[in-house]
Amino acid sequence: MKAPQIVEVGPRDGLQNESTLLTTEHKIELISRLVSAGLRRIEVASFVHPDRVPQMADAEDVCASLPRHPDVSYIGLVLNQRGLERALATSLHEFNFVVGATDGFNSANQRKTSGETMAEIESMVPDAADRFVTVTISVAFGCPYDGRTTTDRVVDLARRAAAAGADEIALGDTIGVAVPSQVTDLLTRVRSAIGDARLRAHFHDTRNTAIANVWAALQAGAHALDSSVGGTGGCPFAPEATGNVATEDVLYLLESSDIATGVDHDEVIGVASWLSEALGKEPA
Repeated sequence: MKAPQIVEVGPRDGLQNESTLLTTEHKIELISRLVSAGLRRIEVASFVHPDRVPQMADAEDVCASLPRHPDVSYIGLVLNQRGLERALATSLHEFNFVVGATDGFNSANQRKTSGETMAEIESMVPDAADRFVTVTISVAFGCPYDGRTTTDRVVDLARRAAAAGADEIALGDTIGVAVPSQVTDLLTRVRSAIGDARLRAHFHDTRNTAIANVWAALQAGAHALDSSVGGTGGCPFAPEATGNVATEDVLYLLESSDIATGVDHDEVIGVASWLSEALGKEPA
């Protein structure tokens, strides 16, 4: 099996729900350690209003201080036109646009229906044509407000994102409700609907199913997998959602299955320990 890309989301999704606010210097140290461990796609910032997500208030400062490496691609999260304008002013390599698969979640997260956000994404993607563009469909399996997410709705959003020019479609199990059979079914259907766009998966470990879902996603053709060092993370707009699947657990799964990643597992464990100390908590 071909090794997937590991997309390290700890510096963004991992930190956005933490009560401890790391300094810009701590964030750069975290990113530097991840690069040293061999991670090559790293989500580093979110261009959102600081009143909504104060942990990301220093997005521009982080982007201006990133350690440069010829093989590392840095990613920024974009939710709206204002966020895109801010992101375009940086030297980030990739943008990640996000739409909730349900109106309940999208309204809580972005104060719009999912259809309104998708239309805005369709208008923004051409403006980001010089960057690698991912569209993440969050709450793709279930929503804390609207319950079970319908597969047809996710497939339609994915098809529209690919048609708009997205290079990659990511499916997010934002509240950690998916099981492997659902992952297989949804990724298979989405893959058939998005043409040449790449397929990425994002799992949270609320019910301890994330690592099994990672394996199912690989079997269903996912090109990339999100994970967060130390299992940090969560969503401010998803009540009781727990952290992302831990990068060190994903690496263990892949390496024990004879799938080379190019990432130093022991070094990532060391980063998890360093981060837990910085946050004043134990790794997940």
